[in-house]
Amino acid sequence: MHFDTATRQRWMRALAYSNADALNARINALKLTPGYELIRAPESGLMQIQARMGGTGNRFFAGDTTLTRAVIRLTSGTLGYSYLLGRNKRHAEQCAMIDALLQEHTHFQSLMETLIAPLEAEREALISARRAEVNASRVDFFTLVRGDNE
Repeated sequence: MHFDTATRQRWMRALAYSNADALNARINALKLTPGYELIRAPESGLMQIQARMGGTGNRFFAGDTTLTRAVIRLTSGTLGYSYLLGRNKRHAEQCAMIDALLQEHTHFQSLMETLIAPLEAEREALISARRAEVNASRVDFFTLVRGDNE
């Protein structure tokens, strides 16, 4: 089954930002145990982060981060990929497995509703809570005009 790029980016984003323990608990609750083989075992390495001056200027290297990737093949032949920040190899393997399952018509709708949508909701709740925390401590500075100095 072929999906448009935006749909696949959506579920890959949800998986990449997911908490490893929460994802594992959801997988266990859904009893997802498909047969698969590792094409590329989870491996960790460094990746250079690039940025631009002012968001639009010349590129520069901002630093390094750890990245873990994995590739699996379901018994049906569907390939699943994952790239995650950090060094959690089990998390990368699980994300690759879910990516492969989401590409199959039989699992797509149920996994989008029972796994991806809740992961997106959890992330949005965390972002909203962080925004509220930051906004609570926000200080607005302004200047009062004391009058004309005549």
